[in-house]
Amino acid sequence: MADLRIEGEREPLLGDTPGSREWDILETEEHYKSRWRSIRILYLTMFLSSVGFSIVILSIWPYLQKIDQTADTRFLGWVIASYSLGQMVASPIFGLWSNYRPRKEPLVVSIFISVAANCLYAYVHIPASHNKYYMLVARGLLGIGAGNVAVVRSYTAGATSLQERTSSMANISMCQALGFILGPGTMFVFFFLREHRVDDSGRQCKNINFEEASTDEIEVPQGNIDQVAVVAINVLFFVALFIFAVFETIIAPLTMDMYAWTQEQAVLYNGIILAALGVEAVVIFVGVKLLSKKIGERAILLGGLIVVWVGFFILLPWGNQFPKIQWEDLHNNSIPNTTFGEIIIGLWKSPMEDDNERPTGCSIEQAWCLYTPVIHLAQFLTSVVLIGVGYPVCNLMSYTLYSKVLGPKPQGVYMGWLTASGSGARILGPMFISQVYAHWGPRWAFSLMCGVVVLTITLLGVVYRRLIALSVRYGRIQE
Repeated sequence: MADLRIEGEREPLLGDTPGSREWDILETEEHYKSRWRSIRILYLTMFLSSVGFSIVILSIWPYLQKIDQTADTRFLGWVIASYSLGQMVASPIFGLWSNYRPRKEPLVVSIFISVAANCLYAYVHIPASHNKYYMLVARGLLGIGAGNVAVVRSYTAGATSLQERTSSMANISMCQALGFILGPGTMFVFFFLREHRVDDSGRQCKNINFEEASTDEIEVPQGNIDQVAVVAINVLFFVALFIFAVFETIIAPLTMDMYAWTQEQAVLYNGIILAALGVEAVVIFVGVKLLSKKIGERAILLGGLIVVWVGFFILLPWGNQFPKIQWEDLHNNSIPNTTFGEIIIGLWKSPMEDDNERPTGCSIEQAWCLYTPVIHLAQFLTSVVLIGVGYPVCNLMSYTLYSKVLGPKPQGVYMGWLTASGSGARILGPMFISQVYAHWGPRWAFSLMCGVVVLTITLLGVVYRRLIALSVRYGRIQE
């Protein structure tokens, strides 16, 4: 008979501690090791996915300008939004798939789609015309592949106890952040992922459709999910991803307009900034895991939203200094048909080789450049640090609370809808910020963002008491 693991024998990974609780049925050594091995494989999957995302995101705008001279900041919004549209469509499908079939199936399929999409993206410069539309398709397919995040979160929620949940969700986010800094998981997923589900107390559950359950397992407890809390957290998660989408879309055009950075400088400097934010996010995730045990996830979520609001407020332009004006029309310049690899190589080339041929500064085509004060570099960097604190906190706490509200039932479809709501935010975010920024400038764009965050804080206050775990709601576990 397999050895049984008692509470004191557990060895945590990055703080994966189940806490103190009574076990009605002890977990076997074999089940415990298999469960955490599978969860760690998903940590690796998220890390590798984030590496690929971070390599591409900063080069989209310069790459788009080089391959198709008809592309402008408005089309940039559509390109970035196409990724999220693909993810929004795919996430519920993958989530539903994972509820009825082994979860390795949608994971492997999604990874193959991502590989194909990246290959297409690398060669969008080859066609003689309509290159920007090929990039649009490539980003959309990449978003479909990214729909696997719903499966990852659903699996992690179902394979961890209530007290393990926050730590495990934080580890997923931490792996994503590390991948974003360092910028083919199919083999690991296919061979090592095993199906595991436990209830909120950590006991093995029978509701696994794909593997034979042992006689020592128990049924998943029943209870009605608080649908108001579900909808509210979807809205909160939508705003968290909306913040990220706005930030990742606007950072390159904003710095090029405000500080007259060249394309190469924008990719390099913003890459350094985002890498630093990745380091900051890792620190935040470690701190959140510790802090959540003392003040709870809801209070941390509220704090994160307040920090984000301050970050956007600081970005509002003021003063009498104005940005350098780019008088020459960029569309009249000859833009060579350059490969994606040449963009990356260009980071190490002397600026004198290309930059003298391209005008820099705030384009005269944007009328607001003539009357909007510059956003000082100190303002920008302070805002980046604050948003870099608030966003990961809001993101992590949203889907941690969501998984607890749903309880130990299979969460594939629900997690698919959560990911879809985030994808919807990343569709609307780029379109919103690109249009508002192009027509009215940063003052209106960031003022409206402040308003969105205020409304979100109000919503959180209204539903604050309802954002509790299903087991706590029905009195099976003390909060």
